[in-house]
Amino acid sequence: MPCERQPRMLNFRVEYRQRSVELVLEEGSTVGEIKQILETELGVPASKMQLKGWKSGDVSDSTLLRSLHLPKNNSLYVLTPDIAATASTSKNSGLQESLNQNFMLIISHREAQRDYNLNFPGSRTIQEVKRNISDLTNIPVRHQQWEGWPASASDDSMTLAASGISHPCHSLSVCRRSAPANAQEPTEECADVHMISDSEGDDFEDASEFGVDDSEMFGMGTSSCRKSPMMPENSENEADALLHFTAEFSSRYGETHPMFFIGSLEAASQEAFYGKARDRKLLAIYLHNDDSVLSNVFCSQMMCADSIVSYLSQNFITWAWDVTKETNKARLLTMCTRHFGSAVTQTIRTYKTDQFPLLLIVMGKRTSNEVLNVIQGNTTVDELMMRLMGAMEIFTAQQQEDIKDEDEREAREMVKREQDEAYRLSLEADRKKREAQEREEAEQVRLEQMRKEQEEEKEAIRLSLEQALPPEPAEESGEQISKLRIRTPSGEFLERRFLGSCKLQVLFDFVASKGYPFEEFKLLTTFPRRNITQLDPGSTLLEAKLFPQETLFLEAKE
Repeated sequence: MPCERQPRMLNFRVEYRQRSVELVLEEGSTVGEIKQILETELGVPASKMQLKGWKSGDVSDSTLLRSLHLPKNNSLYVLTPDIAATASTSKNSGLQESLNQNFMLIISHREAQRDYNLNFPGSRTIQEVKRNISDLTNIPVRHQQWEGWPASASDDSMTLAASGISHPCHSLSVCRRSAPANAQEPTEECADVHMISDSEGDDFEDASEFGVDDSEMFGMGTSSCRKSPMMPENSENEADALLHFTAEFSSRYGETHPMFFIGSLEAASQEAFYGKARDRKLLAIYLHNDDSVLSNVFCSQMMCADSIVSYLSQNFITWAWDVTKETNKARLLTMCTRHFGSAVTQTIRTYKTDQFPLLLIVMGKRTSNEVLNVIQGNTTVDELMMRLMGAMEIFTAQQQEDIKDEDEREAREMVKREQDEAYRLSLEADRKKREAQEREEAEQVRLEQMRKEQEEEKEAIRLSLEQALPPEPAEESGEQISKLRIRTPSGEFLERRFLGSCKLQVLFDFVASKGYPFEEFKLLTTFPRRNITQLDPGSTLLEAKLFPQETLFLEAKE
């Protein structure tokens, strides 16, 4: 018996907020069946779900997975815009509105004498803010000493919307705690976060003495507690990797972010550099690294800032890649070497993990591509904007030169095309004139040949008629003689004697033998005027009353 074909199985990793669900389904299943399973796993009604991350865009519940031509391993994410992130928000419409608002925190780092202006959504927790500040200031959360939080902000797990801070701006200050913390911080979301107690504080006040970084000690610099990487390893193609990156970026930092180019680095370069000069843009290559403590703040505060998003969208093609995994980093370096040369690759190699993320600004030039700027993760929105604008100034100057050169080249090409067209039309006119002249000459030759043939034919007829004429009778022959005198159209006279008994046809043949055929000329008497050619050719000269003598004249027929 033939073996039955086993159905192809597809693996799905579905992210929803802080949860991750692994599914395995046959490719004959539908999208709706995935939602039914997720409804059981997540406790979210299927009708409220928006299942995102499909390579082909949004799909309907009845769509067969087989029709989507999916790879074996797939990453999706669930959006539930109609369901609040916490249960309490459904009870309080005012709090729900605050969760959707943005709060500007003006945070002063006292030791560094530096201010940070950071935007956070109302759904962000106090603990998450403290982590971000830890990334910026290198002060671990347990060593942070704050001023400015309202009394109602008693729990770090509270959202900013529920903490009682001022909207839209609130001022805070932070410094390093001079003594070990007296109380343990609230347990963080990751299971491997190590909170130091009072008894441990004396031994591990400064973990750097033992070669351990603060961020590593608190589980902030590693990817061990993340549910999904920004980009999976060994993606089948770059477009799939970028789709996953975009979906994960949106899941972590929200939908407001640069529009990442979905495609290969080569395709992004073509889009940015090789169109019309007026349409060209700078290429911004964003390199993400989850192992860097700066990544979270850079993404949430810089890459998601409205001003940065707008400026990048208008003036740049933005392409992204995740270098957290060595295999993905090696793949990136290979792509950069192929498209930009070894210099760019070596530039990327020189940066350490804690200097990421990087934003490379690349400008296309006539002979090669040039990296105008490498922006590291330890920057502010204002500094980032200034460096982007500086790159745009350089690019705009080069673009104006390129536009001028392109316009001049197109003008030269237009003149050349017009000259070529004029030359082509001239050749065409000469050819037509020559062909017309050749046709005319050929027609003249043909007509001349016809004329000669007609003349030859007429001459042959004339000679045959002349030879067929009866001999001219003598005057004293004793028979009835008719003497006829015929005036031609040229004024000459033809004279001949005919027997009175001769038929008129003999007269006609005589006239034709002299070059005046019966078909072209008529023979007339003078007085009374009669047209002899209309008479019966078989009648005699006597019967035609052309006896004994008569003067006739020839006239061309009309």
